Amino acid sequence: MHYLSTRGHPERRKFCDILLEGLAPDGGLYMPESYPQVDASKLKSWRGLAYPDLAFEILSLFIDDIPSADLKTICAKSYTAEVFGTAQIVPVRVLEPGLHIAELSNGPTLAFKDMAMQLLGNLLEYELARRGEELNILGATSGDTGSAAEYAMRGKKGIRVFMMSPHGRMSAFQQAQMFSLQDENIHNIAIEGVFDDCQDIVKAVSGDLAFKGRYRIGAVNSINWARIVAQVVYYFAAYLQVNAETTTAVDVTVPSGNFGNVCAGHVARMMGLPIARLVVATNENDVLNEFFCTGLYRVRGRADTHETSSPSMDISKASNLERFVFDLVGRDTERTKALFDDHLRNTGYFDLGGEPAFAQAADRFGFRSGKSTHADRLATIRDTWQRFGTVIDPHTADGLKVAREHADPKVPMLVLETALPIKFAETIKEALGREPDRPQRFEGIEDRPRRVAVLPVDKQAVKAYVAERLLFADR
Repeated sequence: MHYLSTRGHPERRKFCDILLEGLAPDGGLYMPESYPQVDASKLKSWRGLAYPDLAFEILSLFIDDIPSADLKTICAKSYTAEVFGTAQIVPVRVLEPGLHIAELSNGPTLAFKDMAMQLLGNLLEYELARRGEELNILGATSGDTGSAAEYAMRGKKGIRVFMMSPHGRMSAFQQAQMFSLQDENIHNIAIEGVFDDCQDIVKAVSGDLAFKGRYRIGAVNSINWARIVAQVVYYFAAYLQVNAETTTAVDVTVPSGNFGNVCAGHVARMMGLPIARLVVATNENDVLNEFFCTGLYRVRGRADTHETSSPSMDISKASNLERFVFDLVGRDTERTKALFDDHLRNTGYFDLGGEPAFAQAADRFGFRSGKSTHADRLATIRDTWQRFGTVIDPHTADGLKVAREHADPKVPMLVLETALPIKFAETIKEALGREPDRPQRFEGIEDRPRRVAVLPVDKQAVKAYVAERLLFADR
């Protein structure tokens, strides 16, 4: 298995190379040269596998430069009942007839990002040890990626994390999860802007090949292909629980801002997993909903990025959409580069609405979309509590609201949970008049000492901050 850049860089890379690299040298995102296919017979043979074994089977289709025995050990180490609270790892429960919830938030930081980050941390530690190298991770988070990455990487040999977040725009719990960590290899940077500013800095620094090489900069955001392929596993795991006996199709609704989570669903569907429709649920920052409804991809500026009660989706520049558009335009690297590197940078948008490929996209790729507002998510949280005695977080509420708009009584609908309610206590209290349950290990987390630096929206300031700490660490 080799990987190529969406923007046409001529070099084909192996998995472990792109694991450490993040962005391709031309600024593109890595994709497999082709999608491995899983037929009905193979899918049937995977029924009943424990999650670590299923992960091994799927990852083996994409990774051939790690010995099988080592990869199997990494999967077993990453997905344990001790880490995720249950041997199932991703339990699926029926909320109402035909509507299922995949529980992806049982990991160390109570968000779906743990599903990929726990694996990624172990993959990175393994590969760095094998090469005798170190890696300095520069990341950006709108809320959950940061804590998941930091909890997965804390104490890992040969790894340091520099995680940027939008200053004051995460929930109090999300901030406390990250900023209270005292590990020497974890560095938090609050950027005086929005998430997209943080993401732009990551890409700018990654595009500075001299700096990236000198300071051994890598990525754990979903621009890293390893994150996407790790998330593919739970689509298969959830599907096999919904369809324990048959191989009929399901619909899947995914709350998404940066398109990483639902991109993994796209990959699973391209591999042959029977997904009829992939429904993208957005909040008021509805750049993805606008794209799938009209073909117009229009990036919003800082002033037009709304601060909402589902803050992890307060994103107006969906970096992983490039992977889907790459497939949409027939894997034409020149066209993809023109859209994302040239046209988007110069005008702030591109429009595929008039093209035959986009007109056929819903049928070819199954995508649908919808939008949820603050009033919608409060109503959905209240309704879910009153009717089912279940408290859901605001992002999952966005997903549930949009899922019901697209529900087909003949097709099971699977909604991906994204986080536990305690991460967004203020909104839960507004909806239900009470605080959500809090795991004991997080009692008083907001009052713990914090380690965080506040920096302006300036890539040079971030580069100087990183360089200074790395030079100090090397003394």
